[in-house]
Amino acid sequence: MKSNFKILLDADSCPKPARDLILRRALKMNIRIIFAANHPIPCECEIDGQIYGAEMELCPPTENSADDRIVELSIPGDLAVTRDVPLAKRLVEKDVSVIDDRGRIFTSNNINELLSLRNFAVGLADSGLGMERISNYGKKDLKTFADSLDRLLTKMTK
Repeated sequence: MKSNFKILLDADSCPKPARDLILRRALKMNIRIIFAANHPIPCECEIDGQIYGAEMELCPPTENSADDRIVELSIPGDLAVTRDVPLAKRLVEKDVSVIDDRGRIFTSNNINELLSLRNFAVGLADSGLGMERISNYGKKDLKTFADSLDRLLTKMTK
């Protein structure tokens, strides 16, 4: 049975282990999945010797084109995966469930605060006072993401 929602992935910033996990979960649960990015992103995996894949929305190489496409394709009740807080806000306002690749769930209750914190950090960085970013994505991050994703998918498929 096909689910009545789809998963939209802001694929260019999502680590490969998280992309693979999302793809496997979507395929297992028969959920349509769309990767959106400004450049080709591998969007297939092998399960039991068979190759399965997601739809790939290749967007123009202009600023926010992938974000705009994700918003355009989303409808209330869908699930989106992004670490882009301004994009998350746009999606939450459309009643789309949103999670980042580290398991943080964006909601109407926390999105404005998270956007303010993000804007403050960007302001500091623009002034040369930004903190160093840690780009490592480890097993703990993937586990936290997997747990949050599974909770959301369970809730959405009930």
